[in-house]
Amino acid sequence: MVLFNYIIPVSMYVTVEMQKFLGSYFLTWDEEMFDETTGEGPLVNTSDLNEELGQVEYIFTDKTGTLTENNMEFIECCIEGHVYIPHVICNGQILPDCMGIDMIDSSPGSGGKEREDLFFRALCLCHTVQVKDEDHADGEKKSSQSGKSSVYISSSPDEVALVEGIQRLGYTFLRLKDNYMEICNRENDIERFELLQTLTFDSVRRRMSVIVKSTTGDIFLFCKGADSSIFPRVREGKVDQIRARVERNAVEGLRTLCIAYKRFSQEEYAAAEKLLRSAQLALQDREKKLAEAYEQIEQNLILLGATAVEDRLQEKAADTIEALQKAGIKVWVLTGDKMETAAATCYACKLFRRNTQLLELTTKKIEEQSLHDVLFELSKTVLRHSESLTRDNFSGFSTDFQDYGLIIDGAALSLIMKPREDGSSTNYREVFLEICRNCSAVLCCRMAPLQKAQIVKLIKTSREHPITLAIGDGANDVSMILEAHVGIGIIGKEGRQAARNSDYAIPKFKHLKKMLLVHGHFYYVRIAELVQYFFYKNVCFIFPQFLYQFFCGFSQQPLYDTAYLTLYNISFTSLPILLYSLIEQHVSMEMLKRDPTLYRDIAKNALLRWRLFIYWTFLGLFDAVVFFFGAYFLFDNATVTSNGQMLGNWTFGTLVFTVLVFTVTLKLALDTQYWTWINHFVIWGSLVFYIVFSLLWGGIVWPFLNYQRMYYVFMQMLSSGPAWLGIILLITVSLLPDVIKKVICRQLWPTATERIQTKQPCLSVEQSTIFMLSQTTNNITF
Repeated sequence: MVLFNYIIPVSMYVTVEMQKFLGSYFLTWDEEMFDETTGEGPLVNTSDLNEELGQVEYIFTDKTGTLTENNMEFIECCIEGHVYIPHVICNGQILPDCMGIDMIDSSPGSGGKEREDLFFRALCLCHTVQVKDEDHADGEKKSSQSGKSSVYISSSPDEVALVEGIQRLGYTFLRLKDNYMEICNRENDIERFELLQTLTFDSVRRRMSVIVKSTTGDIFLFCKGADSSIFPRVREGKVDQIRARVERNAVEGLRTLCIAYKRFSQEEYAAAEKLLRSAQLALQDREKKLAEAYEQIEQNLILLGATAVEDRLQEKAADTIEALQKAGIKVWVLTGDKMETAAATCYACKLFRRNTQLLELTTKKIEEQSLHDVLFELSKTVLRHSESLTRDNFSGFSTDFQDYGLIIDGAALSLIMKPREDGSSTNYREVFLEICRNCSAVLCCRMAPLQKAQIVKLIKTSREHPITLAIGDGANDVSMILEAHVGIGIIGKEGRQAARNSDYAIPKFKHLKKMLLVHGHFYYVRIAELVQYFFYKNVCFIFPQFLYQFFCGFSQQPLYDTAYLTLYNISFTSLPILLYSLIEQHVSMEMLKRDPTLYRDIAKNALLRWRLFIYWTFLGLFDAVVFFFGAYFLFDNATVTSNGQMLGNWTFGTLVFTVLVFTVTLKLALDTQYWTWINHFVIWGSLVFYIVFSLLWGGIVWPFLNYQRMYYVFMQMLSSGPAWLGIILLITVSLLPDVIKKVICRQLWPTATERIQTKQPCLSVEQSTIFMLSQTTNNITF
């Protein structure tokens, strides 16, 4: 067993770790993935998942800040049915340093003037924006009273866009100091409000509120949030007109928020303050009690209006999604936005197409029918088409492919995932999964962060166990990033929580295309070749030792010298495969970017299946048999050389080992598609190193080694003419089956990758370095 323990590829673990660690630098050095506007490049937080980038089957992406720029622009507001737009917006562009209002319908009249002022005050007060004063070049601060010199900063770009938009409509937020908020109205009068309470925003409530007290002693609660969160808590206001405007803006892809207020008497505020204080001082379940307190306070609101903010699609986001879908990857969008807004974005980024039939699994549909009926109706729709498509394909008649897209909201997902007394929730999940499998794209809207993670886990633990990838830019995406197999954070404007908690970080969504289709493809192909090659060369190494035991009386006599046993995996054969697994490009980068379908050739662990493993093992056994018995029969009757010396067992073992080293190294050379000077150096250099070491170890170079058993053995072998002929013949016979197999398979059953390889010109040997290194020589830092 001691002699055979070399078959366990211990050195492979070291080589794999080195390959992953060094290979991750190719991603960070890629200049094409560097964003000049932000000055950021890709980051690798872990190198253990490099090969997973080449096996992704599902991508779960956030919308705001991931597919979109997260650069909000205030478009309009609607107050009691009257629409206001800043007249500084011209042809869709915001002109700087301009103020004023255009109304696209009639004036609200004197009765609506109070509600109009309340709406503007609500937007000036209900936020978490901070004011940063800009400095003159000479260091003197501009006056903050004007409001024009202030820079607004906030963790939410929406709030900054709203405050800046209201400034263009005549109301300016000046500052928050000593718990007092100051605003400047249209008449340039300063209004001061005492900030009494802040009911913070969270992704479950989808709203925030502030309680303020004016100088006249009036106490107001101003609330802003999603329409689904505000409308159920409203008792009066022009709900129908505002709802219609919100839905229209949402269909156009604008982000909408609703604004409401409530006036407190002194007694009502005292009761609300007592309720909040009790929840804040609770030692147990504090968050739950605060949520219950917020829920009680934010009731019986008066609806004021709504706002519309535009968030434009990121550059090349549509092209990226289209390429990923061609690669066979399913893309799901998980967002907390309104369904109409998210659907408009999905159409803009080509996730949904004109011929896509949308299937809705929303609260509205469930209210009209039961959840059971909706699920099974959708299931019959997609499965009926799937069965008809299968029959048509079997019969040879083509049919128009119907593209399905599913839209589900958070409330419907909660019903599907909710355990029931009869245990039927499991059946609902299976039906839901079956619907999703037959849809080319899925949009999940009104999702809380934990629901995003639930969706990822649901797909991740399904019976196919697909590799999942989650990508987002904000703190609300961290849960799904951590849940997925591979988590990617966008280095965005909402902090770095996502980037810090992810496995990889990229500046823009468009960089995901090259990350998966190029780097992921290369990572997987290289690591697959490395693992298979290691098992192959170790089988070639140890199986002759096993055969030798039948000829030495099972005396545990080693076939190879101790030095060869030790250095085989350390020096003679390790460096070529390590460099191969770092720089090999079986297809050019440009071809991988141009043809995303090549990603399908490596999908579902195609290069590490049992069939290929058995082939590599059989090839190793065949080569080992050729090494041993070829050398045995060739020298069976040639035990005496011309000078009368005997060819002993060490010469026989050295001959087998020489054929072994040359064969496994030349096998790697035959598999190499991308030749550079580095490949030539390590492949031919390792063979030269073996020869030099053997001469040194045989006492030819250093005579003081002439007392050990390998003295002059290597030279004795080389001095024999039949040995030279035998080495060349055995190497040729060993490599021939693999060459024949490759030629036949490429001619009869070529893969898409092999077709590309035969069409594209051979990569130049004169290329002095790797493409990735040559384009980043000025940016290599450790």
